[in-house]
Amino acid sequence: MRTFQEAVAHRRSIYGLNKEITLLPSEIIAAIQRLVKEVPSAFNMQSGRVVIALGEHHDKIWDITMDALRKKVPAEKFAPTEAKINGFKAAYGTVLYFENTDTVKALQEQFPSYAPNFPIWASQANGMLQFAIWTELENLGLGANIQHYNPLIDDEVKKYFQIPDFWTLVAQMPFGNPTETPAPKEKLPVEERVKIWG
Repeated sequence: MRTFQEAVAHRRSIYGLNKEITLLPSEIIAAIQRLVKEVPSAFNMQSGRVVIALGEHHDKIWDITMDALRKKVPAEKFAPTEAKINGFKAAYGTVLYFENTDTVKALQEQFPSYAPNFPIWASQANGMLQFAIWTELENLGLGANIQHYNPLIDDEVKKYFQIPDFWTLVAQMPFGNPTETPAPKEKLPVEERVKIWG
C-alpha cells in the first residue's frame, strides 16, 4: 500500500480502461462509502452525494451520454466523439457525483450572513470528495478520469437512477483496470506556488 503522498503523486487521468479488475465490487463500494462518510465539509453540511454505477447501470450512463451528444455533434464529425464515449463505457464502473441543493439552501436560511458562501463551500467539499475517491481508486490499483457532461445528461441520468430533483449532477468518474500509463506531466516549480514566511 502506498503512502498518502505516493498515492496523490500517482493519481492521474487514465483514459485507457477496461472491465478486467481483480477487486471484488464490495471492496470498491466499501472504500467509497468510507470516504463519503469521512471527507470534511464546511459547517459539516455533508451535501455531497454519490451514485456507484456498475454493470449495465454503468453502461447506461454512457449510452445516455452518447445519445445526447448525437443530437449536438454533426454526424460527419461524430466518429471521434463516439470513440471517446466508448472508451468511458469500456471501463468497469462510474461514480456519479451530486450536490444536495436542499441541504445547501437550509444552511443558507439558517446562517444568512454566510448565505453566498454555502454553494462555494459545497463545491469545495465535493471537489475534496472527488479527489479523495479518485486517489483511493488509484491506491486500489484502478485507473479513473473525471468528466463533466452535465447538464447535457442530467435529466436522463436522474430519471434512470431515480434521483431527486434537488440533487444536482456535478461530475462523472469512470474507473476500471488501467490499460495505459500516462505521459509525464509538466509541473511548475513548487517555489512559484508556495511562499514561506518564518
